[in-house]
Order: sequence, then C-alpha cells, then structure tokens
Amino acid sequence: MPIRIQSDLPARSILENENIFVMTENRAATQDIRPLKIAIINLMPTKETTETQLLRLLGNTPLQIDISLVRMENHESSHTAREHLDRFYIPSSEIFHHKYDGMIITGAPVEQMPFEHVDYWKELCKIMDYARQNVFSTLYICWGAQAGLYHNYGINKIPLDKKLFGVLANHKVVKNEPLLRGFDDLFPVPTSRHTTVATESIQKVKELEILAETGSQEVTLCKSNDNRSIFMMGHLEYDTETLSKEYWRDKNKNLPIDLPENYFPENNPEKAPVNRWRSTAHLFYSNWLNYYVYQETPFDYTKE
Repeated sequence: MPIRIQSDLPARSILENENIFVMTENRAATQDIRPLKIAIINLMPTKETTETQLLRLLGNTPLQIDISLVRMENHESSHTAREHLDRFYIPSSEIFHHKYDGMIITGAPVEQMPFEHVDYWKELCKIMDYARQNVFSTLYICWGAQAGLYHNYGINKIPLDKKLFGVLANHKVVKNEPLLRGFDDLFPVPTSRHTTVATESIQKVKELEILAETGSQEVTLCKSNDNRSIFMMGHLEYDTETLSKEYWRDKNKNLPIDLPENYFPENNPEKAPVNRWRSTAHLFYSNWLNYYVYQETPFDYTKE
C-alpha cells in the first residue's frame, strides 16, 4: 500500500531504500483514488523511529493510505525536536474535525505509573472517546492497549514481578479469525513490558474476545466484538535491534534486566539478534488494514 506522506519526512528515504512504496503528496493528488485515512497517535519518546517502523508495515499493499501523525498537546517531548513535531505532526485537537478509517495508538514508557498520573491522560481519553464514534477501527499497542482496556472497559493493569521481555511464542485461541489469517500455529511477538492484564478480567467482559496468548496464558491479542477496537500487547513493529538496545541501555545503567527471551543467538548478547517476527508483523498489519479497515469501511465514511 503506497503510504502518502510529506516529501521531506525523514522516514521517506529510509523506506525508499528498503523498496517500500512511498507516495508524496504531489503524486497522490494526481490519482483519482479515495485513500484510507489513518491517524497515528505516537506516544513513544523516539518518535522518528516509531514513525519509520509503523510506516514500513502500513506500506505493503496496493491501496493508498493518507497518514496523519498526531502529537499530544499536553506533553513536552524530550527526545524529539520541536521542529520535527511542528513540521510533520498535527496537534491532537485537530483530529476532532475529521473522521478516520483507522487509528493506531502506540505504546509509551509510562506503564509503571497510574494512568491518571500521565500528563496527557485526559487528552488521550478524549481521543479514545472520539475514536469510538469517528474511527472505523483502532489498533492499540502495548501500553496503548492497556490504556484502551482501562478507559473503555475498566480493566486495570497489574504489575509483574519482573519485566516480560523477549520474543515470545504465541498461539491462536480462536479459529477463523481474519486478523490471524495465514499465521503459523506458533508465531513470535516481541514483548517488553512491566505490567499485564489478567486473562479473567478480559473474559468477564462480554464485548471482548481473546484471540491469542503465550504459552503461560499471557494475553497478547484481543478485540471488541464489533472489530472497532484491537488490542495488541506486544510490539510487532519493533526493528531487529530494538530489544537489544533496550537491554544494553538498562545494562549500562546498572538497572536490573534479564536477557530477552528467545532473542540473542545462544543467549549471547554479543551476537547479533536474528529477526524472526518480520513476516508475522507484515501479515498482521495487512490483515488489519484489509479485513477490518478497507473491506468494512463505507466508501464515504471519512467524508466531511
């Protein structure tokens, strides 16, 4: 899917070098196609990295996607230049003037804080409320998934004894789920979090369905029955080196950190990790865009 982005977005050159089809605004304007409108609420501190990771996965099918990168107005980013945010991001209040075919709400490194202590929590709640009526399908990732489950269904996160960290094997717990169409019986998902959501808490909510979990019955993927909300607890968008960078960052700060599971060859952090989740990631995002956004969204859903 050619992704329609601003011609000077830094991610453009990276993606073009990977043969990802990127379409600039000028070329898109010459095509008589109604693009899918996708908003990305980017809560990660290294926003340029996350932009590239997500755009890579959204750019692999033959339709056109119009991307809106969204920043929180009540938060001052300390890892991304203000010039980058002003140039490439719209403020969160602007999305309330539009409808979107899809929305992605990313993770954030605030999972050990109570939700209400996050400085942009009220702002995010307003976005989630708006999305329920004005976005056809919203994909919540990691902390974003926990935030969505808490705000929409009252399911709170639970602290873990130690960080859940590594590339975890998952299995489907339902049959014939379009999001998991084409998946292997066991499929890997990079995971990095200090909190979890109890399986029984999700099972008690009749509007929710668990789709996939780890061997230790950690819920990795669930959704609302109307397919309007998808909750992914892992990070399929992660690059090959992302978990390695997290490990060495904490190690060099003398913070308690275990080796990520099933990641370094022979559990040797001096050896370069091998990406085993790339095809799973592309398939998951393609399935979401195809089955829950493109094929379900009315043609004029986003019409003003």
